[in-house]
Parts: sequence; C-alpha cells; structure tokens
Amino acid sequence: MSVEPTPPPQPPEPVTPGTPVPGAYPAPGPYAAPGPYTSPGMPYAGLPGPYGPYGRPPVTTNGLAIGSLVSGIVCCLPPLGLVLGVFSLRQIKKREQGGKGLAVAGIVLSSVSTLLVLVGLLTGQAQEAFRGFRDGVRDAASARMPMELRTGECFLDDAEQGEYTLGVEVVDCAASHDGEITGRFEVTGFDRWPGEKELERIGEERCETMATAYALDTWTLGEDTWSLYYFPDRRSWLEGEHRIACGLGGEEPTKGSLRSDRTTLTSDQLAFLTHANPVEDAVFAEPDTDPEDDVEANRVWAADVRAAIDQARSGLRDRTWPQSARAPVGAYVKSLDAASKQWAKLAGAKDAEAFWSAYDRAWELLPENGSAGVRKALGLMATPPQAPGDHGSA
Repeated sequence: MSVEPTPPPQPPEPVTPGTPVPGAYPAPGPYAAPGPYTSPGMPYAGLPGPYGPYGRPPVTTNGLAIGSLVSGIVCCLPPLGLVLGVFSLRQIKKREQGGKGLAVAGIVLSSVSTLLVLVGLLTGQAQEAFRGFRDGVRDAASARMPMELRTGECFLDDAEQGEYTLGVEVVDCAASHDGEITGRFEVTGFDRWPGEKELERIGEERCETMATAYALDTWTLGEDTWSLYYFPDRRSWLEGEHRIACGLGGEEPTKGSLRSDRTTLTSDQLAFLTHANPVEDAVFAEPDTDPEDDVEANRVWAADVRAAIDQARSGLRDRTWPQSARAPVGAYVKSLDAASKQWAKLAGAKDAEAFWSAYDRAWELLPENGSAGVRKALGLMATPPQAPGDHGSA
C-alpha cells in the first residue's frame, strides 16, 4: 500500500486587527487585565495571538452565596440569609459560577435561625433577650469615667469601695445616687508610674480639701458621708490619664446634692460659714493622747481652738447682718466671748490636772449646736448631723 505524502502545512494567514479568529472559541470578552502591574479594573484590550485561543476565565464564587452563609452564621437577620441563598442558587446555575455549597449551608443555617426566632417570639424569650440587649447598650453608652465628670454631677457606681471601676452612670442629683463630683486635678511631678499608694495619698489629701470647699455647710453631711476619689491604674497612667477625680459619697445611696459653696450660698450664708467652720475644724482636731501622756500637744490644740474662736468673734461682729439674723448672731458672738476666755485657761494649763479642771467648762461654753439659731435665721441646716459627743474628763 502506497502512502500518499502529506502536504506541508500552510503558514497561517496574517491576522488583521479587528478581524475575529476562526475556531471553536469566541473572541475574549472584557476580562480584568492579568498581572499585578496593570491598572486595576481596566478591560483586556488585545486579541489572542496566532498560537491559540484565549482560555476561559476562571470560575468565580457567587457573592450572594457568601452573603447567605455569613447571614446564617451571624443570625442577626435570619430571613435575609434564606432569601440570599435562594437567589444565589439561581445565579450560580445561570452564570456557571461556584458557591453552591455556601448557598446551601446559608439556607440551612438561616432556616434554623428563623425557626428559633419564631419560637422565641411565641414564648417571649426573644423580647426578654432584646430588652436585655437594649438595656446593656444603653448602660454602656451612658457609662463614663469619673475623670470626665464635671463638678456637681451625681453618679451611680456598681463597683465596691477599693475595687476598680469600669465607668459610672451620671444621674440627676435629685434621684438616688452613690456620690457627686467635687472636683478633679492633674497629678504632676512624676516621670513614671508613681504607684497606687502614692496616688492614694495624693487623692486623700487633695480631695479632702476639695470636699471642704464644696460642702461648706457641714451640717448637711451625714455620719457616713466621706470624701472619695478615683485615680488611674497603671495601664491608664501609661496611656496618658493622670487625673484624679474627687467626690462625696456614703455607704448608702442618697438623694439631693450636698453642694454648698460660692455657687449656691448667699453672701450672708457664705460669710457666716467662713467664720464658723474654722472653729469646728479646730475643735475636732483634738489629740488622741490624754494630757497625762502629752500635755503640750493638748495645750497647742487648745490654743488653736482659741485662735479660731477669736477670729470668728471679730469677723461676725464686724459684719452687718440682715434684721432677722442680728439677734441670733449677737447671742452666738457672746457665747464665743465667754468661750475664748475659758479656752485661754485650757491653753495655759501648767499640767494635766490643771488642764482637766478647765476642760469640761470649755466645752460647755462652746456647745456643738451653739450656732443653730444663726443657721436657722440664715436658711442653713439647723440640725447637727449627729448628737453632741461626751467631752467629760471621766
């Protein structure tokens, strides 16, 4: 059998730009340009070369299928995942895309989530969960750090004394609250973290001074009212928070503001408290040691009390008071005159026996509720915060 020679292959005809290439594949569409160095989003501009047709584009994953799976996992909008899954199956079949498994998984998860939501609505559990979520969001939004509060703002704090707080809730001072802010200040003079003990010392000292200026009418303070403070922890300090917030609070929640300072008092109220408070402060600084153990410390204390009394006498006598307050102010000044002489004897006692002999009479002439008449006339708190203590020598 003879074999016919095969004619040599003919070279391909030159391709004119813009002329379709014959073959089984259509001309390529505007697919994204390959390679990382091309402008993203630009269409592929050229036709395939003479050595073969342009290959089919890679199979893409349907976006709705991905959205269906995510919605089914998150469970925030279960019906949305179900709808996206159904539509994605149609698009996958029509466009020959991938993602059928994702769509099916999204439909299943969304169906289960939808069923759970319906059961929750019927039993009331969904409403309860939503209310809890809503309340949690509201509480988180209203929580603020104490250092951000303004002077005079009242707050609630769930943290116990000595514990770290994650934030406080600002409330109306007329409502029940745990404390109110008396001021804040910046801690300076430290190049590094000073430690909690040092911040506690600074906070206790500075905040007590702020509390004294904030609540000049000390008779409005209860027995369990104390000066409190918030200081930054180590992490907050390193992040730049160097402020300490000061406040007044108690063991139990209170209602109403304790503020009585220059912003809330009348000029007559302010003048009286400015003169009377130093006497109270000096009296309550009594040494813990008895005269038998340290008579000199007790004499110094008595001298400080007498000096405060004399300053009050002079300031109260020199001021012109309203007609309704003149009589009680006059009576109070006369009691201070007598007290000054007795406290001078106490300050000059030679020994413990002489000190004790003048001690009881000094307290009798300076009763703790001696200014009640003046306070009532001026519209201040006229009831002492606690019953007078026993100041006898026995």
